[in-house]
Amino acid sequence: MAVVEEEEGSPPAPAAAADPASSGSSDNEITVEEASFVHTEPPQDGSVPPVVSSNMEVLHDKVKKQVIKEGHGKKPSKFATCFLHYRAWVQGSLHKFEDTWQEQHPIELVIGKEKKQMSGLGIGVGNMRSGERALLHVGWELGYGKEGSFSFPNVPPMADLLYEVELIGFDDVKEGKARSDMTVEERIEAADRRKIEGNEYFKEKKFEEAMQQYEMAIAYMGDDFMFQLFGKYRDMALAVKNPCHLNTAACLIKLKRFDEAIAQCSIVLAEDENNVKALFRRGKARAELGQTESAREDFLKAKKHSPEDKEIQRELRSLAEQDKALYQKQKELYKGLFGPRPEPKPKASNSIVRFWQWLVSLIGYLIKLFKPKNE
Repeated sequence: MAVVEEEEGSPPAPAAAADPASSGSSDNEITVEEASFVHTEPPQDGSVPPVVSSNMEVLHDKVKKQVIKEGHGKKPSKFATCFLHYRAWVQGSLHKFEDTWQEQHPIELVIGKEKKQMSGLGIGVGNMRSGERALLHVGWELGYGKEGSFSFPNVPPMADLLYEVELIGFDDVKEGKARSDMTVEERIEAADRRKIEGNEYFKEKKFEEAMQQYEMAIAYMGDDFMFQLFGKYRDMALAVKNPCHLNTAACLIKLKRFDEAIAQCSIVLAEDENNVKALFRRGKARAELGQTESAREDFLKAKKHSPEDKEIQRELRSLAEQDKALYQKQKELYKGLFGPRPEPKPKASNSIVRFWQWLVSLIGYLIKLFKPKNE
């Protein structure tokens, strides 16, 4: 069973068929920042802003930045489409009012076209590099302003803000075409290019960088976008999106992040409950976590749809061997708990037994002898 979806999800339109590794960059070509990403694993529990000891960098009169983790490559230019995760707090009360990590989908922000209340965030992101994580201090003037927000998110008036931000990556498209302005075909093509880049990183065993590309590909096909697709367009999108989830799961298994791998496979199985690769990889992750019965269920279901697959058969044999080993271990454990069986008491010697038998017989004979007979 292949680890990376090389063939699945082939470029859905002629424009995506070119090999990005061999073709030159064009105006619409996606910028790929090499070695610029650490997968968006939520830091700590996120209930309060992180404590950062790095120097404060002044980006604007109302925006300051402290670097938590350095990024790589260049910074996004104006009109670049950035993909990021962030948490936001009111600085005074530390009330957290937004957390995109919890939603498990990065948001899109176009530098220079952000909403007014996110202009401070936009300035901060525009001064970050791919893979960088930073704490931004934003004055209320570049946040929710004098009025605040009393719907969602709930932000009081004149509230200074704190943002913990991670820039996953960006598409530096020169004409400034936002994702929302792309046609269905253009979004799928852009996602497919990201997937191909991710596969190249995977071959080089750069699993974190591969996950960056897969996550950005998935970001092109968010829930709101997929909800609007039907028929062939939905099939085209899933042919790119599902392999990205499966390949992300393969990376996570390599990195021993098994719970996250299970979640990625489950997303695919929600769309295609009989997907053999999703069942196999989820089963493998569950087996690594010791969830033997759940893993066996996944492997058996995968075997039903792919009965000749040798890797599935090998995993099932491995589970059977684990069960046997566990049984032997438990058997030894219980034996140790209750101790060795008591040795049987030695039987009395035969001479003593014969003496008592003789004595009983003698007494019975004497009683019979002297008992008066009835007339």
